[in-house]
Amino acid sequence: MTAPVRTVVPTLFPPPGYAHAAVVEAGTRLAFMAGSVPLDPEGRLIGEGDVARQTEQVIVNLDEALRAVGSDLTQVVASTVYVVADARAALSEAWEVVDASGLHAGPHTSTLLGVACLGYPGQLVEITATAVVPARPVENP
Repeated sequence: MTAPVRTVVPTLFPPPGYAHAAVVEAGTRLAFMAGSVPLDPEGRLIGEGDVARQTEQVIVNLDEALRAVGSDLTQVVASTVYVVADARAALSEAWEVVDASGLHAGPHTSTLLGVACLGYPGQLVEITATAVVPARPVENP
């Protein structure tokens, strides 16, 4: 398997911790992940009112879902981070958690968006992702 090639284009603005593009060789298996949400296995919201805590839970859930298909956070080539926010402070708070997580090992291409609402009551964060699924599944830690 050829690893994803992540590119930061030197003639463009220097992105703060993400790549401008990620290229995956044709024939590589990809996983297109549904939005990861801050719910526990019983469907209870984790971190009500707390953007950072919800972001942490979203990343934990995303990693678990990726591992279920033979991948993990380090194989993510693209993500979109949705944050219920009308100010940049909440966006920055979520991004700090993403930046410190295994999701940010890469860097991969990413978009950070402020939105009016998400699907579950009290939900403040959701992350969608596309990841490479290696020929040999990633080992669980």
